[in-house]
Amino acid sequence: MSPFRRTLAAVAALLALTSATACGGDAEASGQTKELRYQGSVGQVTLPELAADLGYLGDVKLKWIGNVTGGPQDIQATATGQSDFGGAFNGAIVKLATANAPITAVVSYYGSDAQTFQGYYVLDDSPIRTARDLIGRKVGMNTLGAHAEAVLKIWLARNGLSPAEIAQVELVAIPPVNSEQSLRQRQIDVAVLGGVIRDKAVAGGGVRTIFTDYELLGAFSGGSYVFRDDFLKRNPDTVKTFVSGVGRAIEWARSQPRETVVARLEAIIAKRGRNEDPALVRYWKSSGVAGKGGLITDREFTTWIDWLADTGELKGDKPKPGDIYTNRYNSFASGGGAA
Repeated sequence: MSPFRRTLAAVAALLALTSATACGGDAEASGQTKELRYQGSVGQVTLPELAADLGYLGDVKLKWIGNVTGGPQDIQATATGQSDFGGAFNGAIVKLATANAPITAVVSYYGSDAQTFQGYYVLDDSPIRTARDLIGRKVGMNTLGAHAEAVLKIWLARNGLSPAEIAQVELVAIPPVNSEQSLRQRQIDVAVLGGVIRDKAVAGGGVRTIFTDYELLGAFSGGSYVFRDDFLKRNPDTVKTFVSGVGRAIEWARSQPRETVVARLEAIIAKRGRNEDPALVRYWKSSGVAGKGGLITDREFTTWIDWLADTGELKGDKPKPGDIYTNRYNSFASGGGAA
Protein backbone atom coordinates (compact mmCIF):
# COMPACT_ATOMS: atom_id res chain seq x y z
CA MET A 1 0.00 0.00 0.00
CA SER A 2 1.39 3.43 -0.96
CA PRO A 3 2.05 6.11 1.70
CA PHE A 4 -0.77 8.19 0.23
CA ARG A 5 -3.23 5.29 0.43
CA ARG A 6 -2.23 4.54 4.02
CA THR A 7 -2.87 8.17 4.83
CA LEU A 8 -6.26 8.03 3.10
CA ALA A 9 -7.24 5.17 5.38
CA ALA A 10 -6.15 7.19 8.40
CA VAL A 11 -8.09 10.19 7.14
CA ALA A 12 -11.23 8.09 6.78
CA ALA A 13 -10.91 6.93 10.38
CA LEU A 14 -10.30 10.43 11.66
CA LEU A 15 -13.24 11.78 9.70
CA ALA A 16 -15.53 9.48 11.60
CA LEU A 17 -14.30 11.04 14.83
CA THR A 18 -14.25 14.66 13.71
CA SER A 19 -17.26 15.07 11.43
CA ALA A 20 -19.63 15.74 14.28
CA THR A 21 -17.39 18.12 16.17
CA ALA A 22 -15.02 19.93 13.77
CA CYS A 23 -16.17 23.53 13.64
CA GLY A 24 -13.03 25.17 12.26
CA GLY A 25 -11.57 28.35 13.67
CA ASP A 26 -13.14 30.50 16.37
CA ALA A 27 -16.79 30.94 15.51
CA GLU A 28 -18.53 34.04 16.70
CA ALA A 29 -21.60 33.30 18.79
CA SER A 30 -23.82 35.43 16.57
CA GLY A 31 -22.52 34.46 13.15
CA GLN A 32 -20.05 32.69 10.93
CA THR A 33 -16.43 31.84 11.60
CA LYS A 34 -14.18 34.84 10.97
CA GLU A 35 -10.81 33.21 11.66
CA LEU A 36 -9.32 30.62 9.32
CA ARG A 37 -6.57 28.27 10.46
CA TYR A 38 -4.02 27.39 7.79
CA GLN A 39 -0.50 26.14 7.11
CA GLY A 40 2.06 28.34 5.42
CA SER A 41 5.32 27.81 3.53
CA VAL A 42 8.80 28.64 4.75
CA GLY A 43 10.31 31.65 2.99
CA GLN A 44 7.31 32.09 0.72
CA VAL A 45 4.03 34.01 0.79
CA THR A 46 0.79 32.22 0.02
CA LEU A 47 -2.00 33.87 -1.93
CA PRO A 48 -4.27 34.07 1.15
CA GLU A 49 -1.44 35.82 3.02
CA LEU A 50 -1.05 38.26 0.15
CA ALA A 51 -4.83 38.80 0.03
CA ALA A 52 -4.90 39.54 3.76
CA ASP A 53 -2.06 42.02 3.47
CA LEU A 54 -3.79 43.78 0.59
CA GLY A 55 -6.95 44.11 2.68
CA TYR A 56 -8.97 41.83 0.42
CA LEU A 57 -10.21 39.52 3.19
CA GLY A 58 -12.24 42.16 5.01
CA ASP A 59 -13.08 41.00 8.53
CA VAL A 60 -11.85 37.44 7.88
CA LYS A 61 -8.55 36.78 9.65
CA LEU A 62 -5.92 34.14 9.04
CA LYS A 63 -4.36 32.10 11.85
CA TRP A 64 -1.05 30.47 10.95
CA ILE A 65 -0.69 27.08 12.69
CA GLY A 66 2.60 25.94 11.15
CA ASN A 67 4.21 25.15 7.83
CA VAL A 68 3.05 22.58 5.33
CA THR A 69 5.13 19.53 4.41
CA GLY A 70 3.29 18.86 1.14
CA GLY A 71 -0.03 19.34 -0.60
CA PRO A 72 -1.56 15.94 0.31
CA GLN A 73 -0.73 16.56 3.98
CA ASP A 74 -2.25 20.03 3.77
CA ILE A 75 -5.63 18.89 2.46
CA GLN A 76 -5.64 15.90 4.81
CA ALA A 77 -5.28 18.34 7.69
CA THR A 78 -8.30 20.20 6.32
CA ALA A 79 -10.32 17.00 5.88
CA THR A 80 -9.73 16.02 9.51
CA GLY A 81 -10.47 19.48 10.91
CA GLN A 82 -6.92 20.36 11.96
CA SER A 83 -7.02 23.36 9.62
CA ASP A 84 -9.86 25.21 7.93
CA PHE A 85 -8.47 25.26 4.40
CA GLY A 86 -5.59 23.63 2.60
CA GLY A 87 -4.15 23.47 -0.88
CA ALA A 88 -2.87 20.65 -3.05
CA PHE A 89 -2.38 19.32 -6.54
CA ASN A 90 -5.76 18.64 -8.13
CA GLY A 91 -4.96 14.96 -8.61
CA ALA A 92 -4.37 14.60 -4.86
CA ILE A 93 -7.74 16.29 -4.28
CA VAL A 94 -9.36 13.74 -6.61
CA LYS A 95 -7.81 10.88 -4.62
CA LEU A 96 -9.00 12.26 -1.30
CA ALA A 97 -12.48 13.07 -2.60
CA THR A 98 -12.92 9.58 -4.06
CA ALA A 99 -11.94 8.18 -0.65
CA ASN A 100 -15.16 9.84 0.57
CA ALA A 101 -13.47 12.76 2.28
CA PRO A 102 -16.10 15.55 2.48
CA ILE A 103 -14.05 18.29 0.83
CA THR A 104 -14.64 20.65 -2.09
CA ALA A 105 -12.13 22.65 -4.14
CA VAL A 106 -13.07 26.34 -4.35
CA VAL A 107 -10.26 28.33 -6.02
CA SER A 108 -7.05 27.67 -7.95
CA TYR A 109 -3.84 28.84 -6.30
CA TYR A 110 -0.94 27.65 -8.45
CA GLY A 111 -0.30 26.53 -11.98
CA SER A 112 2.07 26.52 -14.90
CA ASP A 113 2.60 29.08 -17.62
CA ALA A 114 5.47 30.37 -19.73
CA GLN A 115 7.00 32.12 -16.70
CA THR A 116 6.17 29.82 -13.81
CA PHE A 117 6.36 26.04 -14.24
CA GLN A 118 7.82 22.86 -12.84
CA GLY A 119 10.86 21.54 -14.65
CA TYR A 120 12.71 18.24 -14.42
CA TYR A 121 16.36 19.23 -14.07
CA VAL A 122 19.67 17.40 -14.31
CA LEU A 123 23.24 18.59 -14.05
CA ASP A 124 24.82 19.82 -17.28
CA ASP A 125 27.14 16.79 -17.47
CA SER A 126 24.38 14.24 -16.81
CA PRO A 127 23.94 11.50 -19.45
CA ILE A 128 20.15 11.72 -18.99
CA ARG A 129 18.44 13.19 -22.06
CA THR A 130 15.47 10.97 -22.86
CA ALA A 131 12.67 9.27 -20.96
CA ARG A 132 14.36 5.89 -21.29
CA ASP A 133 17.50 7.29 -19.63
CA LEU A 134 15.49 7.64 -16.38
CA ILE A 135 15.11 3.89 -15.89
CA GLY A 136 16.97 3.01 -12.69
CA ARG A 137 17.56 6.69 -11.81
CA LYS A 138 16.46 8.70 -8.78
CA VAL A 139 14.05 11.62 -9.23
CA GLY A 140 13.65 13.99 -6.28
CA MET A 141 10.36 15.82 -5.78
CA ASN A 142 8.61 17.68 -2.99
CA THR A 143 6.04 14.97 -2.23
CA LEU A 144 4.99 11.64 -3.66
CA GLY A 145 1.54 11.00 -5.07
CA ALA A 146 1.11 14.58 -6.22
CA HIS A 147 1.74 16.96 -9.14
CA ALA A 148 5.39 16.11 -9.83
CA GLU A 149 4.83 12.36 -9.84
CA ALA A 150 1.73 12.57 -12.03
CA VAL A 151 3.38 14.79 -14.64
CA LEU A 152 6.51 12.61 -14.71
CA LYS A 153 4.57 9.40 -15.25
CA ILE A 154 2.40 10.94 -17.96
CA TRP A 155 5.58 12.09 -19.74
CA LEU A 156 7.24 8.68 -19.38
CA ALA A 157 4.17 6.90 -20.74
CA ARG A 158 3.84 9.31 -23.67
CA ASN A 159 7.47 8.64 -24.48
CA GLY A 160 6.98 4.89 -24.81
CA LEU A 161 7.86 3.45 -21.41
CA SER A 162 5.81 0.48 -20.22
CA PRO A 163 4.28 0.39 -16.72
CA ALA A 164 7.02 -2.03 -15.66
CA GLU A 165 9.72 0.31 -16.94
CA ILE A 166 8.10 3.33 -15.28
CA ALA A 167 8.12 1.42 -11.99
CA GLN A 168 11.92 1.24 -12.25
CA VAL A 169 12.22 5.03 -11.99
CA GLU A 170 12.88 5.67 -8.30
CA LEU A 171 10.96 8.56 -6.75
CA VAL A 172 12.41 10.28 -3.70
CA ALA A 173 10.60 12.81 -1.50
CA ILE A 174 12.79 15.86 -0.80
CA PRO A 175 11.78 19.21 0.70
CA PRO A 176 11.77 21.83 -2.09
CA VAL A 177 14.39 23.98 -0.34
CA ASN A 178 16.81 21.02 -0.39
CA SER A 179 16.19 19.82 -3.96
CA GLU A 180 18.84 21.91 -5.68
CA GLN A 181 21.50 20.98 -3.15
CA SER A 182 20.63 17.27 -3.43
CA LEU A 183 20.99 17.46 -7.21
CA ARG A 184 24.29 19.32 -7.12
CA GLN A 185 25.66 16.83 -4.56
CA ARG A 186 24.54 14.00 -6.87
CA GLN A 187 22.34 12.41 -4.23
CA ILE A 188 19.63 12.30 -6.89
CA ASP A 189 19.81 12.22 -10.67
CA VAL A 190 16.87 14.50 -11.44
CA ALA A 191 15.32 17.29 -9.37
CA VAL A 192 11.82 18.61 -9.90
CA LEU A 193 12.12 22.37 -9.44
CA GLY A 194 9.37 24.95 -9.68
CA GLY A 195 8.71 28.63 -9.20
CA VAL A 196 11.24 30.69 -7.33
CA ILE A 197 13.22 27.61 -6.26
CA ARG A 198 13.71 26.69 -9.92
CA ASP A 199 14.70 30.23 -10.86
CA LYS A 200 17.28 30.34 -8.08
CA ALA A 201 18.80 27.05 -9.24
CA VAL A 202 18.91 28.16 -12.88
CA ALA A 203 20.53 31.44 -11.88
CA GLY A 204 23.28 29.42 -10.19
CA GLY A 205 24.08 27.68 -13.49
CA GLY A 206 25.18 24.14 -14.23
CA VAL A 207 21.71 22.64 -14.70
CA ARG A 208 19.45 21.93 -17.69
CA THR A 209 15.91 20.70 -18.22
CA ILE A 210 14.76 17.38 -19.62
CA PHE A 211 11.18 18.69 -19.92
CA THR A 212 8.66 20.90 -18.13
CA ASP A 213 5.02 20.47 -17.23
CA TYR A 214 4.22 23.56 -19.32
CA GLU A 215 5.83 21.96 -22.38
CA LEU A 216 3.85 18.77 -21.72
CA LEU A 217 0.42 20.18 -20.90
CA GLY A 218 0.41 23.87 -21.80
CA ALA A 219 -0.85 26.57 -19.43
CA PHE A 220 -3.06 25.22 -16.66
CA SER A 221 -3.93 25.66 -12.99
CA GLY A 222 -2.51 22.70 -11.12
CA GLY A 223 -3.81 23.00 -7.58
CA SER A 224 -6.75 24.30 -5.58
CA TYR A 225 -7.66 25.31 -2.05
CA VAL A 226 -10.27 23.10 -0.41
CA PHE A 227 -12.68 23.43 2.50
CA ARG A 228 -14.65 20.78 4.34
CA ASP A 229 -18.23 20.52 3.13
CA ASP A 230 -19.63 21.09 6.62
CA PHE A 231 -17.53 24.24 6.93
CA LEU A 232 -18.89 25.51 3.60
CA LYS A 233 -22.44 24.90 4.77
CA ARG A 234 -21.96 26.76 8.05
CA ASN A 235 -19.82 29.62 6.71
CA PRO A 236 -20.77 30.46 3.11
CA ASP A 237 -20.16 34.21 3.46
CA THR A 238 -16.75 33.70 5.06
CA VAL A 239 -15.74 31.33 2.29
CA LYS A 240 -16.97 33.74 -0.38
CA THR A 241 -14.91 36.53 1.19
CA PHE A 242 -11.87 34.25 1.29
CA VAL A 243 -12.21 32.89 -2.25
CA SER A 244 -12.96 36.25 -3.83
CA GLY A 245 -10.10 37.82 -1.85
CA VAL A 246 -7.67 35.18 -3.12
CA GLY A 247 -8.99 35.81 -6.64
CA ARG A 248 -8.40 39.53 -6.27
CA ALA A 249 -4.84 38.85 -5.01
CA ILE A 250 -4.19 36.71 -8.10
CA GLU A 251 -5.33 39.53 -10.37
CA TRP A 252 -3.44 42.17 -8.38
CA ALA A 253 -0.22 40.21 -8.81
CA ARG A 254 -0.98 39.66 -12.49
CA SER A 255 -1.48 43.38 -13.11
CA GLN A 256 1.40 44.84 -11.11
CA PRO A 257 5.03 45.31 -12.16
CA ARG A 258 7.09 42.39 -10.96
CA GLU A 259 9.18 44.66 -8.72
CA THR A 260 6.05 45.85 -6.93
CA VAL A 261 4.91 42.30 -6.19
CA VAL A 262 8.34 41.19 -4.98
CA ALA A 263 8.61 44.22 -2.67
CA ARG A 264 5.22 43.40 -1.18
CA LEU A 265 6.14 39.76 -0.62
CA GLU A 266 9.39 40.74 1.08
CA ALA A 267 7.53 43.17 3.33
CA ILE A 268 5.03 40.47 4.34
CA ILE A 269 7.83 38.07 5.30
CA ALA A 270 9.54 40.80 7.33
CA LYS A 271 6.33 41.73 9.17
CA ARG A 272 5.28 38.23 10.16
CA GLY A 273 8.51 37.62 12.08
CA ARG A 274 9.09 33.92 11.47
CA ASN A 275 12.87 34.24 11.14
CA GLU A 276 12.85 33.43 7.41
CA ASP A 277 15.18 34.18 4.53
CA PRO A 278 13.29 36.27 1.93
CA ALA A 279 15.68 35.29 -0.87
CA LEU A 280 13.20 32.96 -2.58
CA VAL A 281 10.49 35.55 -3.18
CA ARG A 282 12.97 37.74 -5.05
CA TYR A 283 12.72 35.25 -7.90
CA TRP A 284 8.91 35.47 -8.11
CA LYS A 285 7.51 35.80 -11.66
CA SER A 286 3.84 34.79 -11.58
CA SER A 287 1.35 32.64 -9.71
CA GLY A 288 0.90 30.50 -12.79
CA VAL A 289 -2.86 30.41 -12.21
CA ALA A 290 -4.65 30.11 -15.56
CA GLY A 291 -8.22 31.17 -14.79
CA LYS A 292 -9.18 34.75 -14.01
CA GLY A 293 -9.43 35.20 -10.27
CA GLY A 294 -8.58 31.54 -9.73
CA LEU A 295 -11.67 30.18 -11.48
CA ILE A 296 -11.49 26.40 -11.88
CA THR A 297 -12.32 24.51 -15.08
CA ASP A 298 -13.28 20.87 -15.69
CA ARG A 299 -10.06 20.29 -17.63
CA GLU A 300 -7.97 20.98 -14.55
CA PHE A 301 -9.50 17.90 -12.95
CA THR A 302 -10.26 15.63 -15.91
CA THR A 303 -6.55 15.50 -16.85
CA TRP A 304 -5.76 13.86 -13.52
CA ILE A 305 -8.98 11.83 -13.25
CA ASP A 306 -8.15 10.20 -16.60
CA TRP A 307 -4.55 9.58 -15.57
CA LEU A 308 -5.54 8.03 -12.23
CA ALA A 309 -8.10 5.83 -13.96
CA ASP A 310 -5.57 4.71 -16.58
CA THR A 311 -3.06 3.75 -13.89
CA GLY A 312 -5.64 1.84 -11.85
CA GLU A 313 -5.65 4.28 -8.94
CA LEU A 314 -9.39 4.89 -9.31
CA LYS A 315 -11.85 2.04 -9.01
CA GLY A 316 -15.33 2.04 -10.50
CA ASP A 317 -16.83 4.96 -12.37
CA LYS A 318 -14.78 8.09 -12.86
CA PRO A 319 -15.86 10.98 -10.63
CA LYS A 320 -17.33 14.04 -12.30
CA PRO A 321 -15.22 17.22 -11.95
CA GLY A 322 -18.32 19.16 -10.93
CA ASP A 323 -18.68 16.93 -7.88
CA ILE A 324 -15.17 17.85 -6.71
CA TYR A 325 -14.97 21.61 -7.27
CA THR A 326 -17.20 24.68 -7.37
CA ASN A 327 -16.85 28.30 -8.47
CA ARG A 328 -20.00 29.38 -6.62
CA TYR A 329 -18.01 31.25 -3.93
CA ASN A 330 -15.85 33.13 -6.42
CA SER A 331 -17.17 36.58 -7.37
CA PHE A 332 -15.18 36.36 -10.62
CA ALA A 333 -17.62 33.66 -11.79
CA SER A 334 -20.30 36.32 -12.21
CA GLY A 335 -18.01 38.95 -13.69
CA GLY A 336 -17.24 40.69 -10.42
CA GLY A 337 -14.22 40.67 -8.18
CA ALA A 338 -12.15 43.36 -9.87
CA ALA A 339 -9.30 44.62 -7.70
